[in-house]
Amino acid sequence: MKAMIMAAGLGTRLRPLTNLVSKPMVQMAGRPCLEHTIRLLRKYGITDIVINLHYMPEMIRNHFGRGENFGVNITYSYEEELLGTAGGVKNVEEFFEGEPFLVVSGDALTDINLDAFYDFHKAMGGTATLALKKVPDPTQYGVVLVDNKGYITDFQEKPAWGDAISKLANTGIYLFEPDVFRYIPEGEIVDFGKQVFPEILEQGDKLGGYIMRGYWCDIGNLEVYREAHYDMLTGLVEVDIPGKRFESNIWIGERPVIHPDTVIVGPVVIGDDSYIGKGAQIYGPVVLDRKTTVSEDVVIKRGIFWENVYIGPGSQLNDCIVGEGCQLKPDLFVEKQIIGGEQHEYLIKEEEDRKRETK
Repeated sequence: MKAMIMAAGLGTRLRPLTNLVSKPMVQMAGRPCLEHTIRLLRKYGITDIVINLHYMPEMIRNHFGRGENFGVNITYSYEEELLGTAGGVKNVEEFFEGEPFLVVSGDALTDINLDAFYDFHKAMGGTATLALKKVPDPTQYGVVLVDNKGYITDFQEKPAWGDAISKLANTGIYLFEPDVFRYIPEGEIVDFGKQVFPEILEQGDKLGGYIMRGYWCDIGNLEVYREAHYDMLTGLVEVDIPGKRFESNIWIGERPVIHPDTVIVGPVVIGDDSYIGKGAQIYGPVVLDRKTTVSEDVVIKRGIFWENVYIGPGSQLNDCIVGEGCQLKPDLFVEKQIIGGEQHEYLIKEEEDRKRETK
């Protein structure tokens, strides 16, 4: 079976992180979110993949190439103008060669059992099967109503409190039979949830609703992004975290320099070529991506630090997200902040940075 990964979104609610990267490329415990999706597909033997692109497409192409380094074969579909979820799939109809296929989001985190999902789909015998997940707050999602046989009977987009027909969220993970394409007009902007699925029901075809037991999280905003990271580190979702795992859930990459006079309390990920100085204290959940420098006497309590971050001596950061390449001043105290290239009050000035590098 072949699969399509939807990766054309803008990710506006993840700014400032998505000012420099596309939403599927935001870092999740040392890997882009999209890479976790590709690894999930490969785990279940799905190696022929098409990815649609729009925002910052070259970043995805450059990282994944044709997929050979990830054990898969990747084809790309660039959308100059966004075509919608269904329109993007229609655009690559020939890729699937008239066979059943999977569609999955590149900016959500999941460990769904794809074998169980496929078995359910074939048993239901419908045009499509949607993976569903029970959620505490249905107002943030499109939700569906399922009958006692497992077939979907109704859809509702982001209902108000008290008006929700169910708490079963549409995860954006779908299995399709090839006849779904007759419901998608060519060359138009078309959405599955708003147009195609209601049309399928109206025409009397079947839609299965698979209530998944595994983990699923739509990385839709910064707070959810933070919590999903912590779910990864505490084992709530089954993913491959880079580095060698040691006691107390500490993952350490290659060639780190860690001063013996440090305190590290897991879960903590320490990326390749990172440096942790004398007297530093790190209390997880914490992710330090590649080439992160934690200077002397720094204290970190919960946090996510992207690649090539420098943290000045004596700083304390509590529950922060720090974007790629940020160089933080000494003796900072920062709590619950998202730090990117625009927060100059936290960053070392360029001339100060050059002086530090020449010492």
